[in-house]
Amino acid sequence: MGTIISQSADETIAHGRAHAAALRRGDVLALCGDLGAGKTHFVKGLVAALGATAGVTSPTFTLIHEYLGGRLPLYHFDFYRLEDEDEALKIGLDEYLNGDGVCVIEWGDKFPGLLPAHTQWLRFTHRADGARVIEESA
Repeated sequence: MGTIISQSADETIAHGRAHAAALRRGDVLALCGDLGAGKTHFVKGLVAALGATAGVTSPTFTLIHEYLGGRLPLYHFDFYRLEDEDEALKIGLDEYLNGDGVCVIEWGDKFPGLLPAHTQWLRFTHRADGARVIEESA
């Protein structure tokens, strides 16, 4: 994936759709970046490309949303409001990570020690001109 510049929410969704083509059972994506940087829009693209029909919203208050019925189940977590690793484990993170779908974790950098070595790290940042930068890192 490298580095992508997105000029709009629609472009960010399209980049998520494109990224979904390579997703396989057991993949984990950690999405990092400030509020409003495009993480949830990227997930909208992932979910749409996988074929789930549910509308995507940020799981900030519910902590996890499950999108089923597509090519792969997608489990969308948000660690933003979690205080410690125990809270992530109490919502069943381990079971999902070892489950049958793809896990996408917003604010994954809060608890990197909980995520497997094969996690794909994506950093979302704002540019001064309003564009978003999406960078994949090791």
